[in-house]
Amino acid sequence: MSGVSVAVAPRSEPDETIDPKSNGNLHRVNLHQQNDQPVMGSVMGSLRVIELQLVAFIMVFSVSGLVPVVDIVFPAFTSAYLIILARFAFPSHGNTATNARDIFHGSRLFRMYVILGTTIGLFLPLAYVLGGFARGDDHSLRSATPHLFLLSFQILTENIISGLSLFSPPVRALVPLLYTVRRLFVIVDWVVDVWLNKTLPANAPFKDVVWYWFGKILATANLVYFSINLFVFLIPKFLPRSFERYFMERNEIYSKAAEDKGSATGSANKKQTTDEESKKAD
Repeated sequence: MSGVSVAVAPRSEPDETIDPKSNGNLHRVNLHQQNDQPVMGSVMGSLRVIELQLVAFIMVFSVSGLVPVVDIVFPAFTSAYLIILARFAFPSHGNTATNARDIFHGSRLFRMYVILGTTIGLFLPLAYVLGGFARGDDHSLRSATPHLFLLSFQILTENIISGLSLFSPPVRALVPLLYTVRRLFVIVDWVVDVWLNKTLPANAPFKDVVWYWFGKILATANLVYFSINLFVFLIPKFLPRSFERYFMERNEIYSKAAEDKGSATGSANKKQTTDEESKKAD
Protein backbone atom coordinates (compact mmCIF):
# COMPACT_ATOMS: atom_id res chain seq x y z
CA MET A 1 0.00 0.00 0.00
CA SER A 2 1.69 3.15 -1.09
CA GLY A 3 0.48 6.45 0.26
CA VAL A 4 -0.57 7.43 -3.25
CA SER A 5 -2.53 4.28 -3.98
CA VAL A 6 -4.48 4.53 -0.73
CA ALA A 7 -5.31 8.14 -1.39
CA VAL A 8 -6.80 7.53 -4.81
CA ALA A 9 -8.63 4.30 -4.04
CA PRO A 10 -12.14 5.18 -2.79
CA ARG A 11 -14.29 2.61 -1.13
CA SER A 12 -17.56 2.98 0.71
CA GLU A 13 -18.71 -0.41 1.96
CA PRO A 14 -17.89 -1.78 5.43
CA ASP A 15 -15.42 -4.66 5.61
CA GLU A 16 -14.09 -7.15 8.05
CA THR A 17 -11.10 -6.06 10.07
CA ILE A 18 -9.06 -7.41 12.92
CA ASP A 19 -10.15 -6.31 16.38
CA PRO A 20 -7.17 -6.60 18.76
CA LYS A 21 -9.55 -6.92 21.72
CA SER A 22 -11.19 -10.03 20.29
CA ASN A 23 -8.27 -12.46 20.81
CA GLY A 24 -7.59 -12.66 17.10
CA ASN A 25 -11.18 -13.15 15.95
CA LEU A 26 -12.54 -11.28 12.97
CA HIS A 27 -15.40 -8.89 13.47
CA ARG A 28 -17.32 -6.79 11.01
CA VAL A 29 -16.60 -3.14 11.66
CA ASN A 30 -17.97 -0.15 9.83
CA LEU A 31 -14.91 1.76 8.58
CA HIS A 32 -16.90 4.86 7.78
CA GLN A 33 -18.36 5.85 11.09
CA GLN A 34 -17.97 9.49 12.03
CA ASN A 35 -15.19 8.82 14.52
CA ASP A 36 -13.32 6.29 12.34
CA GLN A 37 -12.74 7.82 8.94
CA PRO A 38 -10.83 5.87 6.24
CA VAL A 39 -7.18 6.63 5.61
CA MET A 40 -7.84 9.20 2.94
CA GLY A 41 -11.06 8.58 1.05
CA SER A 42 -11.75 9.69 -2.46
CA VAL A 43 -9.33 12.25 -3.85
CA MET A 44 -9.98 11.99 -7.55
CA GLY A 45 -13.63 10.98 -7.72
CA SER A 46 -15.23 7.63 -8.29
CA LEU A 47 -13.22 4.48 -8.89
CA ARG A 48 -14.43 4.24 -12.47
CA VAL A 49 -13.29 7.80 -13.24
CA ILE A 50 -9.91 7.12 -11.62
CA GLU A 51 -9.40 3.98 -13.65
CA LEU A 52 -10.30 5.75 -16.89
CA GLN A 53 -7.83 8.53 -16.06
CA LEU A 54 -5.09 6.04 -15.26
CA VAL A 55 -5.69 4.07 -18.44
CA ALA A 56 -5.50 7.33 -20.40
CA PHE A 57 -2.21 8.23 -18.72
CA ILE A 58 -0.79 4.77 -19.40
CA MET A 59 -1.75 4.85 -23.08
CA VAL A 60 -0.32 8.34 -23.58
CA PHE A 61 2.92 7.47 -21.81
CA SER A 62 3.25 4.18 -23.70
CA VAL A 63 2.91 5.70 -27.18
CA SER A 64 4.97 8.79 -26.38
CA GLY A 65 8.26 6.91 -26.60
CA LEU A 66 9.32 8.42 -23.28
CA VAL A 67 9.09 5.15 -21.30
CA PRO A 68 11.85 2.52 -21.67
CA VAL A 69 10.81 -0.90 -22.92
CA VAL A 70 11.79 -2.57 -19.65
CA ASP A 71 9.33 -0.36 -17.75
CA ILE A 72 6.56 -1.04 -20.28
CA VAL A 73 7.09 -4.81 -19.92
CA PHE A 74 7.44 -4.74 -16.12
CA PRO A 75 3.67 -4.47 -15.34
CA ALA A 76 2.92 -7.50 -17.55
CA PHE A 77 5.47 -9.70 -15.76
CA THR A 78 4.35 -8.39 -12.37
CA SER A 79 0.68 -9.12 -13.08
CA ALA A 80 1.49 -12.64 -14.26
CA TYR A 81 3.60 -13.25 -11.15
CA LEU A 82 0.83 -12.00 -8.85
CA ILE A 83 -1.71 -14.31 -10.51
CA ILE A 84 0.66 -17.27 -10.03
CA LEU A 85 1.12 -16.39 -6.36
CA ALA A 86 -2.63 -16.01 -5.91
CA ARG A 87 -3.22 -19.41 -7.49
CA PHE A 88 -0.47 -21.54 -5.97
CA ALA A 89 1.37 -19.81 -3.09
CA PHE A 90 -1.24 -17.71 -1.25
CA PRO A 91 -4.70 -18.74 -2.46
CA SER A 92 -7.62 -16.73 -1.23
CA HIS A 93 -9.87 -18.23 1.42
CA GLY A 94 -12.93 -17.07 -0.48
CA ASN A 95 -13.62 -14.15 1.84
CA THR A 96 -14.73 -10.70 0.79
CA ALA A 97 -11.97 -8.75 -0.91
CA THR A 98 -9.63 -7.13 1.59
CA ASN A 99 -8.59 -3.56 1.00
CA ALA A 100 -5.36 -2.02 2.25
CA ARG A 101 -7.35 0.11 4.71
CA ASP A 102 -8.74 -3.10 6.25
CA ILE A 103 -5.22 -4.18 7.16
CA PHE A 104 -3.67 -0.92 8.24
CA HIS A 105 -5.52 1.80 10.12
CA GLY A 106 -3.48 4.95 10.52
CA SER A 107 -3.68 8.00 12.73
CA ARG A 108 -4.26 11.56 11.60
CA LEU A 109 -0.49 11.90 11.23
CA PHE A 110 -0.51 8.93 8.87
CA ARG A 111 -3.30 10.50 6.83
CA MET A 112 -1.15 13.61 6.46
CA TYR A 113 1.68 11.34 5.33
CA VAL A 114 -0.67 9.89 2.69
CA ILE A 115 -1.64 13.33 1.44
CA LEU A 116 2.02 14.28 1.25
CA GLY A 117 2.76 11.17 -0.79
CA THR A 118 -0.10 11.89 -3.17
CA THR A 119 1.20 15.40 -3.74
CA ILE A 120 4.88 14.48 -4.11
CA GLY A 121 4.43 11.24 -6.03
CA LEU A 122 1.50 11.97 -8.33
CA PHE A 123 0.28 15.56 -8.64
CA LEU A 124 3.59 17.43 -8.72
CA PRO A 125 5.28 14.99 -11.14
CA LEU A 126 2.20 15.21 -13.37
CA ALA A 127 2.46 19.01 -13.29
CA TYR A 128 6.19 18.69 -14.02
CA VAL A 129 5.53 16.52 -17.08
CA LEU A 130 2.78 18.81 -18.36
CA GLY A 131 5.05 21.78 -17.80
CA GLY A 132 7.78 19.98 -19.72
CA PHE A 133 5.39 19.55 -22.65
CA ALA A 134 4.48 23.23 -22.54
CA ARG A 135 8.11 24.34 -22.34
CA GLY A 136 9.39 21.83 -24.89
CA ASP A 137 11.73 20.41 -22.23
CA ASP A 138 12.40 16.87 -23.50
CA HIS A 139 14.93 16.25 -20.74
CA SER A 140 12.33 16.78 -18.01
CA LEU A 141 9.83 14.58 -19.85
CA ARG A 142 12.22 11.66 -20.23
CA SER A 143 13.32 11.93 -16.61
CA ALA A 144 9.92 11.98 -14.89
CA THR A 145 7.61 10.06 -17.26
CA PRO A 146 8.79 6.49 -16.37
CA HIS A 147 7.98 7.13 -12.69
CA LEU A 148 4.49 8.38 -13.55
CA PHE A 149 3.90 5.45 -15.92
CA LEU A 150 4.77 2.84 -13.27
CA LEU A 151 2.87 4.68 -10.56
CA SER A 152 -0.24 4.83 -12.76
CA PHE A 153 0.00 1.08 -13.38
CA GLN A 154 0.49 0.45 -9.66
CA ILE A 155 -2.60 2.43 -8.67
CA LEU A 156 -4.66 0.82 -11.42
CA THR A 157 -3.55 -2.68 -10.36
CA GLU A 158 -4.33 -2.03 -6.70
CA ASN A 159 -7.74 -0.60 -7.55
CA ILE A 160 -8.63 -3.58 -9.72
CA ILE A 161 -7.53 -6.37 -7.39
CA SER A 162 -9.10 -4.66 -4.37
CA GLY A 163 -12.48 -5.70 -5.76
CA LEU A 164 -11.53 -9.31 -6.53
CA SER A 165 -11.65 -12.03 -3.86
CA LEU A 166 -9.16 -14.04 -5.94
CA PHE A 167 -6.28 -12.12 -4.35
CA SER A 168 -5.38 -12.71 -0.70
CA PRO A 169 -3.89 -10.03 1.59
CA PRO A 170 -0.23 -11.11 1.04
CA VAL A 171 -0.63 -10.85 -2.74
CA ARG A 172 -2.26 -7.43 -2.39
CA ALA A 173 0.62 -6.28 -0.18
CA LEU A 174 3.16 -7.35 -2.78
CA VAL A 175 1.70 -5.01 -5.41
CA PRO A 176 2.98 -1.75 -3.86
CA LEU A 177 6.11 -3.53 -2.68
CA LEU A 178 7.16 -4.75 -6.14
CA TYR A 179 6.23 -1.53 -7.90
CA THR A 180 7.94 0.65 -5.30
CA VAL A 181 11.18 -1.32 -5.58
CA ARG A 182 11.18 -0.87 -9.36
CA ARG A 183 10.20 2.79 -9.14
CA LEU A 184 13.06 3.52 -6.76
CA PHE A 185 15.52 2.50 -9.48
CA VAL A 186 13.65 4.74 -11.92
CA ILE A 187 13.64 7.63 -9.45
CA VAL A 188 17.38 7.22 -8.88
CA ASP A 189 17.88 7.63 -12.64
CA TRP A 190 15.64 10.70 -12.47
CA VAL A 191 17.74 12.19 -9.66
CA VAL A 192 20.98 11.52 -11.54
CA ASP A 193 19.50 13.10 -14.68
CA VAL A 194 18.42 16.36 -13.07
CA TRP A 195 21.42 16.75 -10.77
CA LEU A 196 24.28 15.61 -13.00
CA ASN A 197 23.13 15.57 -16.62
CA LYS A 198 21.08 18.76 -16.75
CA THR A 199 22.83 22.12 -16.74
CA LEU A 200 21.51 25.66 -16.57
CA PRO A 201 22.78 28.16 -19.14
CA ALA A 202 24.58 31.23 -17.90
CA ASN A 203 22.37 34.28 -17.37
CA ALA A 204 19.26 32.11 -17.61
CA PRO A 205 15.90 33.83 -16.98
CA PHE A 206 14.46 33.60 -13.49
CA LYS A 207 11.62 31.30 -14.59
CA ASP A 208 14.17 28.85 -16.03
CA VAL A 209 16.10 28.90 -12.76
CA VAL A 210 12.90 28.18 -10.83
CA TRP A 211 12.00 25.34 -13.21
CA TYR A 212 15.54 23.93 -12.96
CA TRP A 213 15.46 23.77 -9.16
CA PHE A 214 11.87 22.58 -9.08
CA GLY A 215 12.90 19.48 -11.04
CA LYS A 216 15.87 18.81 -8.74
CA ILE A 217 13.89 19.21 -5.53
CA LEU A 218 10.94 17.16 -6.85
CA ALA A 219 13.14 14.23 -7.89
CA THR A 220 14.94 14.25 -4.54
CA ALA A 221 11.67 14.48 -2.61
CA ASN A 222 10.31 11.43 -4.46
CA LEU A 223 13.46 9.46 -3.70
CA VAL A 224 13.29 10.32 -0.01
CA TYR A 225 9.54 9.73 0.35
CA PHE A 226 9.34 6.39 -1.43
CA SER A 227 12.52 5.12 0.23
CA ILE A 228 10.90 5.82 3.59
CA ASN A 229 7.65 4.30 2.34
CA LEU A 230 9.42 1.07 1.36
CA PHE A 231 11.90 0.57 4.20
CA VAL A 232 9.94 2.09 7.09
CA PHE A 233 6.32 1.26 6.23
CA LEU A 234 5.79 -1.40 3.54
CA ILE A 235 8.41 -3.97 4.58
CA PRO A 236 8.40 -3.77 8.41
CA LYS A 237 4.72 -2.89 8.98
CA PHE A 238 2.31 -3.43 6.11
CA LEU A 239 3.68 -6.73 4.77
CA PRO A 240 3.75 -8.51 8.18
CA ARG A 241 0.20 -7.36 8.95
CA SER A 242 -0.98 -8.73 5.62
CA PHE A 243 0.50 -12.14 6.36
CA GLU A 244 -0.89 -12.00 9.91
CA ARG A 245 -4.35 -11.28 8.52
CA TYR A 246 -4.03 -14.09 5.97
CA PHE A 247 -2.92 -16.81 8.42
CA MET A 248 -5.43 -15.68 11.04
CA GLU A 249 -8.25 -16.09 8.52
CA ARG A 250 -6.87 -19.47 7.48
CA ASN A 251 -6.61 -20.69 11.08
CA GLU A 252 -10.16 -19.57 11.77
CA ILE A 253 -11.40 -21.45 8.73
CA TYR A 254 -9.53 -24.60 9.80
CA SER A 255 -10.83 -24.27 13.37
CA LYS A 256 -14.41 -23.84 12.18
CA ALA A 257 -14.07 -26.81 9.85
CA ALA A 258 -12.74 -28.92 12.72
CA GLU A 259 -15.61 -27.81 14.97
CA ASP A 260 -18.16 -28.61 12.28
CA LYS A 261 -16.56 -32.01 11.75
CA GLY A 262 -16.58 -32.66 15.50
CA SER A 263 -20.22 -31.63 15.76
CA ALA A 264 -21.16 -33.86 12.84
CA THR A 265 -19.25 -36.80 14.36
CA GLY A 266 -20.88 -36.21 17.75
CA SER A 267 -24.34 -36.11 16.19
CA ALA A 268 -23.66 -39.31 14.27
CA ASN A 269 -22.40 -41.08 17.41
CA LYS A 270 -25.39 -39.87 19.39
CA LYS A 271 -27.77 -41.10 16.71
CA GLN A 272 -25.96 -44.45 16.57
CA THR A 273 -26.20 -44.81 20.37
CA THR A 274 -29.90 -43.97 20.28
CA ASP A 275 -30.50 -46.57 17.57
CA GLU A 276 -28.62 -49.22 19.56
CA GLU A 277 -30.63 -48.45 22.69
CA SER A 278 -33.87 -48.68 20.70
CA LYS A 279 -32.85 -52.12 19.36
CA LYS A 280 -32.02 -53.35 22.86
CA ALA A 281 -35.36 -52.09 24.12
CA ASP A 282 -37.14 -54.04 21.36
